[in-house]
Amino acid sequence: SPVEKISHPVRFNRTPSAPCCRRRSSLLRPHGLRVSRDFAPRRFVRHIASSTNEEAAARTAAATADTGGPTIFDKIIAKEIPSSIVYEDEKVLAFRDINPQAPVHVLVIPKLRDGLTGLDKAEPRHAEILGQLLYAAKVVAEKEGVADGFRVVINNGAEGCQSVYHLHVHVLGGRQMKWPPG
Repeated sequence: SPVEKISHPVRFNRTPSAPCCRRRSSLLRPHGLRVSRDFAPRRFVRHIASSTNEEAAARTAAATADTGGPTIFDKIIAKEIPSSIVYEDEKVLAFRDINPQAPVHVLVIPKLRDGLTGLDKAEPRHAEILGQLLYAAKVVAEKEGVADGFRVVINNGAEGCQSVYHLHVHVLGGRQMKWPPG
């Protein structure tokens, strides 16, 4: 029987810990080219489990979101809980995330919550602090050496996986950011 020459050989990477976990998948790029990608389903399953935990934590946090009680961030501002502070001025505080999702993962928070538990609670009177949070994110990126490429994220509400109801900005960098996020 004739044998066809394959211009792009299909490789199945098998390791003792993951005997059949690599598969070949094709994705259609917007410009019409097909590219293949190896993916590991076990990693995907771990990601789903992690996402489920984050979603559960966000739902739990949402249940007590606007009670007015102190948040973990209020305790960090009051220096009751230690943190690794990256930047601080009279209005904002920036500190390293305890569960980093990138080599640089810093949270920037307003020192005064003023009802701003999430972005959906923003009012015209909050315009100044919102601007200061974004400016502080830029300063943090410069200080952390990622000013040439970083991402700013604000999670809002349970559907957005917000787990602390004190508005905060995530500054992520130090690795290639992918699109789409999430």
